[in-house]
Amino acid sequence: METGGVNGFWLALGFLTTLPTRPVPYVEGGLGRSAAWFPVIGLLIGVLLLLMQAAAALIFGPGVAAVLVVVLWAMLTGGLHLDGLADCCDGLLVSAPRERRLEIMRDPRVGSFAVTGLVLVLLLKAAAVFSLRAGSPASLALVLAPLWARWWILSTARRPPARTDGLGSSFSAALTPRLLGYALVLPLALLGIGAWFDWRSLVAVVFSGLACLGVLQLAQARIGGITGDVLGAVVELTEVAFLVGMARP
Repeated sequence: METGGVNGFWLALGFLTTLPTRPVPYVEGGLGRSAAWFPVIGLLIGVLLLLMQAAAALIFGPGVAAVLVVVLWAMLTGGLHLDGLADCCDGLLVSAPRERRLEIMRDPRVGSFAVTGLVLVLLLKAAAVFSLRAGSPASLALVLAPLWARWWILSTARRPPARTDGLGSSFSAALTPRLLGYALVLPLALLGIGAWFDWRSLVAVVFSGLACLGVLQLAQARIGGITGDVLGAVVELTEVAFLVGMARP
């Protein structure tokens, strides 16, 4: 059974979000073959965030609205990518041999690097959302950031894995250049719309791409490749970088 069609959508939705879905039969490499749906799921997340910002800004004001958007963001993903970021902070930033770093990243306990990294990223995300006034063209960043972040993890997953028994390895094995091409159509189309309203969206894509490259370079230098945790860190950091690129004074 292939998972690139409707089943692929439900599989991607269930993996990337906590939103209600329907059971999909297990297929070896199915998650990778559902990759073309990843930006669509990012778009869905972004629309929900935009609606939250608009409603919360009317009721509570921009400050509380920004925090509520970040809270919803974490709830929609079940903390999946934040967990990857935390593991990467503990494993990639500590001074240790490669094998020890991989052990730390598998350890469910949270260290000081993870706590510091999570706090800083969430604070920066909330501050950036606060700068995106509800109803302004810049608020489109809430739609584009999660969409582009989920394309970046697809391009990242094509890189050599740090180990052969993790999620990153099984996910990347099913990815093909054709799937990546399909997945890129929606981000490029919406980027064109976003750039029409606010040219900073182009800058934001560059920022998010640089963030992705930075995570890749660090992972390659410290553990020799990517893991599922690295993919999670890519999502969180490219989202933040995108928001920063669209932030206004």
